[in-house]
Amino acid sequence: MADNAEKDSKTEEATEKRVRDTIEKGNLPHSREAPILASLLAGFAFLAFQVRGVAGGFASDLRSTFENPNQWSIENGADALRFLQTVALQAGTFLAPATGLFLVAGILASVLQNPPQINIERVRPKYSNISLVQGWSRLFGVRGFTEFGKALFKFAGVTIIVGWLLGGELHTTMNTMFSDPAQLPETLLTLAMQLLAAVSVATIVLVAADLLFSRFHWRRDLRMTKQEIKDEHKQSEGDPAIKARQRQIARERTRKRMMSEVPKATLVIANPTHYAIALRYVREEGGAPVVVAKGTDLVALKIREIAEANDVPVIEDKLLARSMYDHVQIDQMIPPQFFKAVAELIYFLHTRTAERLGLGTA
Repeated sequence: MADNAEKDSKTEEATEKRVRDTIEKGNLPHSREAPILASLLAGFAFLAFQVRGVAGGFASDLRSTFENPNQWSIENGADALRFLQTVALQAGTFLAPATGLFLVAGILASVLQNPPQINIERVRPKYSNISLVQGWSRLFGVRGFTEFGKALFKFAGVTIIVGWLLGGELHTTMNTMFSDPAQLPETLLTLAMQLLAAVSVATIVLVAADLLFSRFHWRRDLRMTKQEIKDEHKQSEGDPAIKARQRQIARERTRKRMMSEVPKATLVIANPTHYAIALRYVREEGGAPVVVAKGTDLVALKIREIAEANDVPVIEDKLLARSMYDHVQIDQMIPPQFFKAVAELIYFLHTRTAERLGLGTA
């Protein structure tokens, strides 16, 4: 019941990360019927294009071996072994092309479904592989009944096809018994090719359905719950609450450092409570005025408060403060378009300071 409830809760399609991780673990959709179809097609190709020439050579070798028994002197076990090795070599020469075709076809059928990869997880021992409960669920689960249905379809299909072909060729087969024996191999070859062709056609239908089902079942097993998607998003992107807290801490640190630089400013340009920009300009340091602090609303008021407490001049220029705020960055020089306006303010402050001290203007 718990497994069914868990499956019912998995209503969301798998994310790209989930699919990628599953593929890296070697869990890929795979049709077991595709290699069988490939073997059947390989067998049909062997019968159609190779068996006549290979069988003729094999028959000739056997004829030369058995028609002259005097050439074999079997007096002990070594002689018998040498005779068997000769026959085995002749049989291997006959079977080698067919075996090679079957091997290549089976490998291609697997490779074309999924690219080959080395994965230790696939061969690592798992308790579920020897668990009676898990084995029982595999046998009598959806996958088990699917495999049983495919086996039943193959058995029924092959039985019907073989019965239909043999029934249609019964008259020809019976006539072969009373004809030239040399025609028997060709008749059997033709019948075998017809059987393989018909079984291959039926298997193609089975393989197509199995490929679709295996991929559908694979996708369904990869489905995730909404909570799993949220957890994965948190792992990949980071917990939003933690990231928000980190941004808040960073802003607070920046604000504290910025406020500590306000007493070193040369002037503060304000508007008059909504914006405030603190600039530092010392001729000996070189370069244009540098922004040491800026802020809006409460931060602007705090900048003005600190500036006034440390005798930093505060100049109210609504238009300049508003236009500068969006174009300046902390710890950077002001853009060139503000050089003239800021220079006039700094000159005004220097002039006023000189008059107050009675030094005159330079």
